[in-house]
Amino acid sequence: MRDHRRIGRELGYFHSAPLVGAGLPIWLPDGAAARHAVESYLHEVERRAGYRHVYSPPLARREMFERSGHLPHFAEEMFPGMADGEGELFLRPSLCPHHAQVYASRGRSYRELPLRVGELGPMHRMERSGVLGGLSRVRAVSLNDGHIFCRPDQVAGEIARELGLLRRAHRAVGIEAARYRLSLAGAGDKYVKELPWERAAQLLREGLAGAGLRADEEPGEAAFYGPKIDVQIVDPAGREQTLSTVQVDFFQPERFGLSYVDADGERRRPVMVHRSLLGSMERLMAHLLEVHDGALPAWWRRCRRWCCRSVRGRRTRRGSSRTGRSNGGYASRSGTTAPWERGSGRQRSAGCPSRR
Repeated sequence: MRDHRRIGRELGYFHSAPLVGAGLPIWLPDGAAARHAVESYLHEVERRAGYRHVYSPPLARREMFERSGHLPHFAEEMFPGMADGEGELFLRPSLCPHHAQVYASRGRSYRELPLRVGELGPMHRMERSGVLGGLSRVRAVSLNDGHIFCRPDQVAGEIARELGLLRRAHRAVGIEAARYRLSLAGAGDKYVKELPWERAAQLLREGLAGAGLRADEEPGEAAFYGPKIDVQIVDPAGREQTLSTVQVDFFQPERFGLSYVDADGERRRPVMVHRSLLGSMERLMAHLLEVHDGALPAWWRRCRRWCCRSVRGRRTRRGSSRTGRSNGGYASRSGTTAPWERGSGRQRSAGCPSRR
């Protein structure tokens, strides 16, 4: 049976050191190179899709996680707080509260929406020691995350758009979705009660329909702040797990007081759409190693050279150049095919590491 822990050890991709701790893998040079190729691909795809990338710290004050709802509803999966002399700091279990602060950093107009914020950032979950294993279940997570702040009338269209982007990313790295799951609220105190749950679920259904997809509806699988679309994958052993998600959130914009000025001059509340194209780098790499039996698709060695080519020989002034608008410091290669989109996603390459 294919086991990414054995494959990763033979290839020298990652190491689990007892002195570091369970669920805290170290990426070795070859594994880091493979991961960087995927990260470069994601950054370029998101940039072309209109995302603005940010960096945010993995810590925040107690007050932020109380307001976001994580401490009241998610504390059992968070690490204990650390005293800093003025209160407590917590390792974040998700990136969304920080991205809400990106939105809140200045006033917003309806003309700016949708605002798409992306980050491949660290977060930490206090997983039980009994469920930790290799890269598939860890405590230090590197998440390909993004949040879209939009008007209510834009939500369904943004969901459909993100599902299309997500499917493109899956094809590029050689992943097939087993099914799509519409995860709804269930019974119990896990979920925030005073939310428009059915309205959020209906927006997800409209987004699925717009993308031409169907999903199995399952109560009890939603996030505490809203329903979500989970993209389920199956490993070679037949085990199912969630890789990517798209979520609708009315809760955090309300809790953080986010707003924009509408065309009529009134302040309105945006809707927050959470999404991850390829999930965490750890779970993604574990799945790729098992699906491809250690021989990753041919593009991963080439894509760094393709993604980050600087604009040469062009003078840029105030965001424009002689040949047109500058694109964030990257060369425009419209009409060309990216290395990760050439040929089959399952293609083996002589340049890829092989296990002998």
